[in-house]
Amino acid sequence: MGGPIPGASSKIVTLPRLLALRDGWRRHGVTLVFTNGCFDLLHPGHLHLLEGARSLGDLLVVGLNSDASLRGLKGEERAFIPQDGRSFLLAGFACVDYVVIFDERTAESLVRALQPEVYVKGGDYSPTGEKAPPEAVVVAGYGGRVVILPTLPSYSTSALIERIRGR
Repeated sequence: MGGPIPGASSKIVTLPRLLALRDGWRRHGVTLVFTNGCFDLLHPGHLHLLEGARSLGDLLVVGLNSDASLRGLKGEERAFIPQDGRSFLLAGFACVDYVVIFDERTAESLVRALQPEVYVKGGDYSPTGEKAPPEAVVVAGYGGRVVILPTLPSYSTSALIERIRGR
């Protein structure tokens, strides 16, 4: 299971392609919003976050943890949906302008390269302190803004997995 999806979206791009686009966006004053995650089992909470993030600027780029990265974060039994499928699903959302897959455990190097004006994470994080995303330090370093959006109550991947396992 897995592998490239025929007719996959042109919204799924490489970092070099994004950087080339970013140069043009900067020249035109485009506000880039960036968020990242595993998005292993998409649910309404994910869409809520993505739509909220998109509302904060002109373009939304989603960094997607690769299968190897996801396994390193969540365990060997993951990913439930391979990265090609997860990127295809994310690209299908109208609120998502581009998807880029990354192999690192965090998106710090991706954020450093793209320097989005707005970096977004869900409400299980805080903008500063012990629960701050590691990318927040990078964003502060170039003068960007970190926004933590509230989560949609009753929706989480962990809860969904537990419900499935309980059946």
